Amino acid sequence: MFEARRNKTWIGSAGRVLELIFHNTVRSVRKTHANAFMAIAMNVLQTVIFVATFYILFTVLNMRGSAIRGDFILYIMSGIFFYLTHVRTVSGVFGTEGPSSPMMLHAPMTTFVAIASNALSALYVQVLSVVLVLYFYHVLFGPITIHQWAPAFGMLLLAWFAGVAVGTLFLAVKPWFPSGAQTGQMIYTRASMIASGKMFVANQLPRKMIDWFDWNPLFHIIDQTRGFVFINYFPHHSSVTYPLYVSLAVLMIGLMAEFYTRQNASLSWDARR
Repeated sequence: MFEARRNKTWIGSAGRVLELIFHNTVRSVRKTHANAFMAIAMNVLQTVIFVATFYILFTVLNMRGSAIRGDFILYIMSGIFFYLTHVRTVSGVFGTEGPSSPMMLHAPMTTFVAIASNALSALYVQVLSVVLVLYFYHVLFGPITIHQWAPAFGMLLLAWFAGVAVGTLFLAVKPWFPSGAQTGQMIYTRASMIASGKMFVANQLPRKMIDWFDWNPLFHIIDQTRGFVFINYFPHHSSVTYPLYVSLAVLMIGLMAEFYTRQNASLSWDARR
């Protein structure tokens, strides 16, 4: 009567895990606000503020001439959307409950489910925000033309995947060095503000300056995205495979480190935070 329910087939087990991820994803979306609609609306508002701020910055500094020929607002959004998707995914995964948290004491719950839920909630909110902002801009200000929307959306998923990888790595380090991991995550987020390349066009940079940025997978993602968004831009200093391979390598390292951390979990870790 009181025996724990177990699924006897792998299909049933997979369904149980997916159901758990779904419910925990809903919980993650509602973390920022009790009303899920208001949580998404606040994220949309923050995205609009980012776009408006960079539009004013480019106009005041007279940097519009350095943009790609085409819709200037779309040029700004092509950088802002991918930067926000990446860094918010990093922050969301980094904020996942650790192996010693009370939530992990419940039998169905695992750190994998928690990481997947936070990552999917960040993806859901960001994709919905991007769609809403593009829709209202298309309706209120003028039609938007995206040269290749499917590959551009694929690059958005790659920016999200890279954020999952980096966030997992920082998450694995957090129980051992809480303040150090927090500082490292903050430095990475701030550095990506410039190193992501969202404020300039890679083809217009001298080779010496490109060497400062091409270590960052987000730099390649944003530059390749602009090649898919604008018909008259052809990226020469970036690739799609580099961020993919780097993200896979970082994710494998993060998962191995998280597994080791989980095997050595201690309840005393939570008292140090």
